[in-house]
Amino acid sequence: MIRGSIVALVTPMRADGSVDWERLRSLVNWHVEQGTHAIVAVGTTGESATLGFEEHDSVIREVVALAKGRIPVIAGTGANNTEEAIRLTRDAKRDGADACLLVTPYYNKPPQEGLYQHFLAVARAVDIPQILYNVPGRTSCDLLPETVERLSKVPNIVGIKEATGNLERAREIRERCGDDFMLYSGDDATALDFILAGGHGDISVTANVAPAKMAAMCEAALAGDADKARALNAELEPLHRDLFIEANPIPVKWALFEMGLIDAGIRLPLVSLSEAAQPRLRETMRQCGLLEVK
Repeated sequence: MIRGSIVALVTPMRADGSVDWERLRSLVNWHVEQGTHAIVAVGTTGESATLGFEEHDSVIREVVALAKGRIPVIAGTGANNTEEAIRLTRDAKRDGADACLLVTPYYNKPPQEGLYQHFLAVARAVDIPQILYNVPGRTSCDLLPETVERLSKVPNIVGIKEATGNLERAREIRERCGDDFMLYSGDDATALDFILAGGHGDISVTANVAPAKMAAMCEAALAGDADKARALNAELEPLHRDLFIEANPIPVKWALFEMGLIDAGIRLPLVSLSEAAQPRLRETMRQCGLLEVK
């Protein structure tokens, strides 16, 4: 029952694009210290699309080892090839992940029955808690509530990351699937209202740069303290907005570089934040107390 602020962790890279293992270790320790409730390793923000199989497995294995049971680790193991998703999910279980996050198959545009059969096949192949991930803005594929309801009856499919930002969609899934099916926001801008409406947490980009405040906001929302949660979220709203000024994870990796927490590496076809966008994000970071005001 993973709840609260779940950071969609970046995969730190050196300027040449290689994984920076030392920075990865420091990020995991920082999130534990800052009160982050769980980590997603190698999700969208972790550049799953450009990590090879061995790198993918190695990052998950390293994050699990570093977390050392202090906070749960959810492994991103989705793919648009069912056999690849099974392989990644099996590897994550072997390496000690607490659960897996599986994005809907992108590019293929499968029908709802194809989505059902895909997730069913992975769940049957690997006995580990699995969380569906619906993000049609990236995948051109929408996992509809009626299909989620069918999948919720599979014992080890335990929840969904719903990244549409549609609160009515979240309410419908809750009504269809019941209170025990875990609902996670995948949209920082609407995460507060999502949790207040019955969600269990936020798989967050913003938590990469403001982990303590995101954790406090989620805790307040889960406790039903809407006033406190809204006050905290108001301080985070500029980040929710401007960390998506360009395609994720471009802005958040640049922000972490500005904070001195990672190197500037990012993999093609993504590139570093454009010079035109940098002043706006830098000013937002100063406004939110992440950089010194000069």
